[in-house]
Amino acid sequence: MPNVLFEPSLLFKAGKPEDYPDGSVTFLEEEWVFLVRQGNTFRCLSANCTHLGCTVNRADHGYHCPCHGSVFDDQGAVKSGPAPRSLEWFSVTLSKDRRLLVDKRVHVNPDKYLVL
Repeated sequence: MPNVLFEPSLLFKAGKPEDYPDGSVTFLEEEWVFLVRQGNTFRCLSANCTHLGCTVNRADHGYHCPCHGSVFDDQGAVKSGPAPRSLEWFSVTLSKDRRLLVDKRVHVNPDKYLVL
Protein backbone atom coordinates (compact mmCIF):
# COMPACT_ATOMS: atom_id res chain seq x y z
CA MET A 1 0.00 0.00 0.00
CA PRO A 2 1.40 3.45 -0.92
CA ASN A 3 2.38 5.87 1.80
CA VAL A 4 0.25 8.97 1.08
CA LEU A 5 0.50 12.18 3.07
CA PHE A 6 -2.65 14.29 3.11
CA GLU A 7 -2.09 17.95 2.26
CA PRO A 8 -5.00 20.39 2.28
CA SER A 9 -5.83 22.15 -0.96
CA LEU A 10 -4.53 25.66 -1.58
CA LEU A 11 -7.77 26.65 -3.34
CA PHE A 12 -11.09 25.28 -2.12
CA LYS A 13 -14.80 26.00 -1.87
CA ALA A 14 -15.97 26.38 1.71
CA GLY A 15 -19.71 26.08 1.09
CA LYS A 16 -22.50 28.62 0.80
CA PRO A 17 -22.45 31.83 2.86
CA GLU A 18 -25.72 30.83 4.52
CA ASP A 19 -24.01 27.66 5.86
CA TYR A 20 -22.29 29.89 8.44
CA PRO A 21 -24.28 31.63 11.18
CA ASP A 22 -23.64 35.30 11.89
CA GLY A 23 -20.89 35.69 14.49
CA SER A 24 -19.48 32.21 13.88
CA VAL A 25 -15.86 31.05 13.82
CA THR A 26 -15.91 27.64 12.15
CA PHE A 27 -12.92 25.29 12.09
CA LEU A 28 -12.64 23.50 8.74
CA GLU A 29 -10.58 20.50 9.78
CA GLU A 30 -9.82 19.22 6.27
CA GLU A 31 -8.32 22.59 5.30
CA TRP A 32 -6.70 23.64 8.60
CA VAL A 33 -8.45 27.04 8.64
CA PHE A 34 -11.06 29.00 10.57
CA LEU A 35 -13.85 30.62 8.55
CA VAL A 36 -15.04 33.77 10.31
CA ARG A 37 -18.43 35.35 9.62
CA GLN A 38 -19.44 38.69 11.10
CA GLY A 39 -22.67 40.06 9.66
CA ASN A 40 -22.31 40.06 5.88
CA THR A 41 -18.50 39.74 5.96
CA PHE A 42 -16.34 36.63 5.65
CA ARG A 43 -12.64 36.05 6.39
CA CYS A 44 -10.40 33.00 6.59
CA LEU A 45 -7.62 32.45 9.15
CA SER A 46 -4.90 29.82 9.10
CA ALA A 47 -5.05 27.31 11.97
CA ASN A 48 -1.31 26.60 11.70
CA CYS A 49 0.80 28.06 14.50
CA THR A 50 3.68 30.12 13.12
CA HIS A 51 6.06 28.54 15.65
CA LEU A 52 6.24 24.90 14.50
CA GLY A 53 3.00 24.44 12.55
CA CYS A 54 0.80 22.84 15.22
CA THR A 55 -2.95 23.31 14.84
CA VAL A 56 -4.22 26.12 17.06
CA ASN A 57 -7.50 25.89 18.97
CA ARG A 58 -10.19 28.51 19.31
CA ALA A 59 -10.10 30.11 22.78
CA ASP A 60 -12.50 32.47 24.56
CA HIS A 61 -10.69 35.51 23.15
CA GLY A 62 -8.54 34.38 20.24
CA TYR A 63 -6.55 31.23 19.59
CA HIS A 64 -4.18 29.02 21.57
CA CYS A 65 -1.48 26.58 20.43
CA PRO A 66 -1.62 23.42 22.55
CA CYS A 67 1.92 22.36 21.62
CA HIS A 68 4.06 25.16 23.03
CA GLY A 69 1.58 27.67 24.46
CA SER A 70 1.53 30.50 21.92
CA VAL A 71 -1.52 32.74 22.29
CA PHE A 72 -3.08 34.81 19.48
CA ASP A 73 -5.82 37.43 19.66
CA ASP A 74 -9.02 37.42 17.55
CA GLN A 75 -7.10 39.07 14.70
CA GLY A 76 -4.43 36.35 14.78
CA ALA A 77 -1.75 38.64 16.27
CA VAL A 78 0.71 37.07 18.72
CA LYS A 79 -0.09 37.94 22.34
CA SER A 80 2.54 35.60 23.80
CA GLY A 81 5.17 33.34 22.18
CA PRO A 82 7.09 31.38 21.21
CA ALA A 83 5.29 32.03 17.89
CA PRO A 84 7.41 34.57 15.96
CA ARG A 85 4.58 36.13 13.92
CA SER A 86 0.81 36.42 13.51
CA LEU A 87 -1.44 33.74 12.04
CA GLU A 88 -2.02 34.19 8.31
CA TRP A 89 -5.24 35.43 6.71
CA PHE A 90 -6.27 34.11 3.29
CA SER A 91 -8.28 35.56 0.42
CA VAL A 92 -12.03 34.81 0.38
CA THR A 93 -14.12 35.51 -2.73
CA LEU A 94 -17.44 34.30 -4.08
CA SER A 95 -17.32 31.71 -6.86
CA LYS A 96 -19.62 31.75 -9.89
CA ASP A 97 -21.84 29.15 -8.21
CA ARG A 98 -22.16 31.48 -5.15
CA ARG A 99 -19.93 29.49 -2.83
CA LEU A 100 -17.16 30.88 -0.66
CA LEU A 101 -13.83 30.37 -2.40
CA VAL A 102 -10.70 30.41 -0.22
CA ASP A 103 -7.30 30.86 -1.84
CA LYS A 104 -4.47 30.02 0.56
CA ARG A 105 -1.93 31.15 -2.03
CA VAL A 106 -3.11 34.74 -1.49
CA HIS A 107 -2.30 36.18 1.94
CA VAL A 108 -4.25 39.27 2.96
CA ASN A 109 -4.17 41.80 5.80
CA PRO A 110 -6.36 41.08 8.86
CA ASP A 111 -8.72 43.92 7.86
CA LYS A 112 -9.41 42.43 4.40
CA TYR A 113 -12.68 40.52 4.04
CA LEU A 114 -15.39 39.56 1.58
CA VAL A 115 -18.55 41.69 1.88
CA LEU A 116 -21.81 40.21 0.56
